[in-house]
Amino acid sequence: MRLKDCHNFNDFRTLAKKKLPSPIFHYIDGAADDEVTYKRNTSAFNDVDLVPNVLRGVEKVDLSTTIFGQKLDLPFYCSPTALQRLFHYQGERAVGKAAQKFNTMFGVSSLATVSAEEISSLVSTPKLFQFYYHKDKGLNDAILERAKAAKFDVMALTVDTITGGNRERDLRTGFTSPPKLTLESLISFAIKPMWGINYVTRGKFELPHLQDHVKEGTSTATSVGNYFSTMLDQSMNWKDAENLCAKWGGHFALKGIMSVEDAKRAVDIGCTGIMVSNHGGRQLDGARSPFDQLAEIVDAVGDKIDVICEGGIQRGTHILKALSIGAKACAGGRLYLYALAAAGQIGVEKALGQLRTELERDMKLMGCTKISELSRKNLRFRNA
Repeated sequence: MRLKDCHNFNDFRTLAKKKLPSPIFHYIDGAADDEVTYKRNTSAFNDVDLVPNVLRGVEKVDLSTTIFGQKLDLPFYCSPTALQRLFHYQGERAVGKAAQKFNTMFGVSSLATVSAEEISSLVSTPKLFQFYYHKDKGLNDAILERAKAAKFDVMALTVDTITGGNRERDLRTGFTSPPKLTLESLISFAIKPMWGINYVTRGKFELPHLQDHVKEGTSTATSVGNYFSTMLDQSMNWKDAENLCAKWGGHFALKGIMSVEDAKRAVDIGCTGIMVSNHGGRQLDGARSPFDQLAEIVDAVGDKIDVICEGGIQRGTHILKALSIGAKACAGGRLYLYALAAAGQIGVEKALGQLRTELERDMKLMGCTKISELSRKNLRFRNA
């Protein structure tokens, strides 16, 4: 399979599997425990049917939306994800440039492999910085100040990683960051020589936001699950989130909200948005899907803050359904990570372009020319 043969999410996944060593592919592809929630994140969209209208004059469709005070040309964006230069040597540089081409938002992780400063110099599209709350308060302050100095538009505190999820695929493959060679993993790296050549020759693998403060994940190999469980502050509470919001002083979101109660508290502490998310099914297996929780959260706080549906999105119709429920935008990681692994920047551009094409076509078939025309009137819930 080649990039020209990739026509949808699963095609990009197939090509990524062909390009990546097994431990790295399964790090992207895997989730917690039995991966029930991971699968449910996408299958939940199948429980809602679309009811289109016709004869509406749909030759021009406007897909733009406004979140966190930023107008985006697309109602979906690239969620922040860690370790991107493990998947392709271009890493965050490729994803940021692709997002800029489509004038949509780009998220950068605390565990990014390219610095906030470099991203800010490369990419002018709206940018979100994803914050992990570490035990090391000096590290927290340093990361906050770097993101602020780099003029990021939004800070998003991840709140669903208070301990690492049970990612059994990583246990089986021995995945760590940086990659650790074992007899078993050596074979998987050896049979994908181009990945190894790029890893060695395309610039040192670094975690620039962490490396001056901690060894874990930078010079000392560790799994992401272990990193969460040992380096992040498990005493983090609502007061800490409120203080971080105040220190940031701009648009601030909580990433990983799944209950109405927590959504309301996010409003109370000054958040301007929330990501309804279960971390791609990688944390608590058996949790509901973001799409299943979306309606009750939108009904509770959708008139007060921006509600974003994050997780499980593989098709334009998935975005269409979430927007119809009342989400201001959608986001995802795997929706571009497989494409990044498959072909770098041109892969991400193709994935984002295909989603845009699908969504524009779907809007026309629904009889809608702008996002504000979508509503629950055009949905039917199979389990209602």
